[in-house]
Amino acid sequence: MSVVSSRIRARREERRLSLDRLAELSQVSKGLLVHIESGRANPSIATLCKVAAALGASVADLVQVSGAQAAEVLPAGAPRLLWRGPKGGSATLLVGATGPDMLELWSWTLQPGERYDAPAHPEGTQELIHVEQGSLALAFGDVRYVIAAGGSAIAHTDRPHAYAAEGRRPVRFTMVVAEWHSPPRRRTRRGAGA
Repeated sequence: MSVVSSRIRARREERRLSLDRLAELSQVSKGLLVHIESGRANPSIATLCKVAAALGASVADLVQVSGAQAAEVLPAGAPRLLWRGPKGGSATLLVGATGPDMLELWSWTLQPGERYDAPAHPEGTQELIHVEQGSLALAFGDVRYVIAAGGSAIAHTDRPHAYAAEGRRPVRFTMVVAEWHSPPRRRTRRGAGA
């Protein structure tokens, strides 16, 4: 938590944002931001996403060491546990790109009967999900999809959604999150106009 709190404070100060302005931009209360920056609060994944986006960063910028090398190899101890479920489930950020766009690789485990409810991500956010063990229920309101072990899904998570362990076995899945905050770049074909 000390790494996260110091990085949030440093980025806020670099951008010359007051706590009030960061609260307004992130839609996170000033009181919670004060607790996060002082290391007295452990922010949820959703809160980290909101704060990172408001700071022009990614969640990975706030929790992992990153630099400008051609490749960055993160050792086995580097992944960050960012959610612990009431029955022992977990969500771990394995690796993520620097911001403001968020491209992240996550490892999830949900125990039987466990559920994680997520708020809507920014417009256009997609998640690529691959279930390694058990069955995952992916819910959007009353609509529910079940993905069995070995199956995959593309989820449009710019609306409230939930993940739940379906059945009596724990579910393990890997997820890539693509959340874009910068304007799309124009792509041109090679040789076009030549």
